[in-house]
Amino acid sequence: MKVETRLGKRWAVAPRDPQAEEALSRELGLHPLVAAVLASRGHSDPRQAERFLDPSLEQLHDPRLLPDFEPAVRAVLGARERKETIYVHGDYDVDGVSSAALFTRFLTRIGCTVVPHVPHRTREGYGIHLDAVGWAREHGASLFLTCDCGISAHEQVRAANEAGMTVVVTDHHQVGSSLPEAAAVVNPHRHDSPYPWRELSGAGVAFKLGQGIARELGLPEEKYFRAYLDLAVLGTVADIMPLLDENRVITHHGLAHLRHTRKTGLQALMEVSDLSDPKKALTAYHIGFQLGPRLNAVGRIDDASTALDLLLTEEPAEARRLARELDDANTRRKAAEKRAIEEAVARVEAEGLGDRLTILVADPDWHPGLIGLVAGRLVERFRRPTFVVSIDGDSAKGSARSISGFHLKEALDAVRPLLLSGGGHELAAGFSLEAGRLDDLRTALESHAVSVISPDDLVPRLTIDAEVSSAEAGPSAASALHSLEPFGNGNPDPVLCVRGVNLSSVVPTRNPEHAQVTLETNDGPRRGMAFGIGQDLASLEPGARVDVAFRIEANEFNGKTTARWIVVDVQESES
Repeated sequence: MKVETRLGKRWAVAPRDPQAEEALSRELGLHPLVAAVLASRGHSDPRQAERFLDPSLEQLHDPRLLPDFEPAVRAVLGARERKETIYVHGDYDVDGVSSAALFTRFLTRIGCTVVPHVPHRTREGYGIHLDAVGWAREHGASLFLTCDCGISAHEQVRAANEAGMTVVVTDHHQVGSSLPEAAAVVNPHRHDSPYPWRELSGAGVAFKLGQGIARELGLPEEKYFRAYLDLAVLGTVADIMPLLDENRVITHHGLAHLRHTRKTGLQALMEVSDLSDPKKALTAYHIGFQLGPRLNAVGRIDDASTALDLLLTEEPAEARRLARELDDANTRRKAAEKRAIEEAVARVEAEGLGDRLTILVADPDWHPGLIGLVAGRLVERFRRPTFVVSIDGDSAKGSARSISGFHLKEALDAVRPLLLSGGGHELAAGFSLEAGRLDDLRTALESHAVSVISPDDLVPRLTIDAEVSSAEAGPSAASALHSLEPFGNGNPDPVLCVRGVNLSSVVPTRNPEHAQVTLETNDGPRRGMAFGIGQDLASLEPGARVDVAFRIEANEFNGKTTARWIVVDVQESES
């Protein structure tokens, strides 16, 4: 059922399936609300649900199914046998840096000579710069191994071939009409790929190829997992991969290994992120909002090699110094990002760009490392595909974020004649062009949007896992729902709704956008918090009858567990 709310969102409430819920509860001994959420998300078969709830390393797919697995392994092990240098080329984000660290650590461990490199965002730009091919030759590399990049680097791969190097591309970005002329292209998105799970991160692809190499060498697989799952989970979560199938296995076990990591740099990073208490569990949230931003910050506004150095160092003093550098960079990043977002929002509102189907804003003062973050915030606010551009003289670099229904790679393909480069995913992409063509790009994107965006696409949606009674959403449910973690893309923290409750009080915090709320239900008062919608709730009449959408949070105090509702939306009730 779909309804629109007074806050402008359209609720999509999943129907309950009592028969499936009862079967899940009976056969697996689950809390009824956990069974309800599982059923609403398509896990109604008890055996499938059990695999989901207990993600075992045995569920990892056979790495030999990766496309070009055998030639990739031959190239790596051949370089090892001949004692040749391997040049590992990553990317400047968390996924690319963790991929490069994983390959560097593993290949060094098995006896390879490795020279790692991650690009500088402003000097080299996205992907593989031709200069990097020259640097690889200067280091005497015979194997050019990419991670989290390379699938569209046709010119660079040809240059490496001409320089006498063997090239192995490992990547997870969308594949174009042709593959680069490499000895191996390991990408589960290849059209001819037999690999059962396409949505690996770049670090996930590197992790799986490494697993396959370890098998070929007869190394204990459990030791491989113990050594590298902490790096694989960083890229998987930070790159916002769907936490399902193999990614769920990597994340579930990777978080446990990350908590007890022996890598000096990660220990230092967790210390500056206030996550060093070994008694407290790590969650995907901690990667997404504490560890990941710090690793990303230097790549956005400085040099990503600092993050790579942190992930590779074994010296405690150096690790602490590098971790502090990342923390300082993140502080500077947040300040610069705040200014850019405020300026971009003001421009959109002043120029009426929010009335268009697409938004394109550009400025020479916006750091190219921050424009993706700015684009994401504009999408949240205006519900439009957004293209944010940093101008540098005659050139312009852009970053895009999108909404469901507007595929960015397809959009960039549609305006390809205007671009110098461009690529990415469905909901996130990057591009470059001549600054003088920005107006042409704005017109072309709007024209493309007319053909693909419907009015319905522009209405923000709120997916609700189940309509429940207030009695169902109590303290036991708050604790039981943790069994569905790790939460993230593809497996979000469950949202529930209760109909016909009275909003008895709304008490603003120091920031009026956030408020403490009290709801009168059939089972007594429920207290909770509303983040970002406090002013909207305050405009309702005291005692207003509402339907409320919320998440449940377990709140422990003095040994007693209560359920706090985190209100995400309300609508005026018809009951």
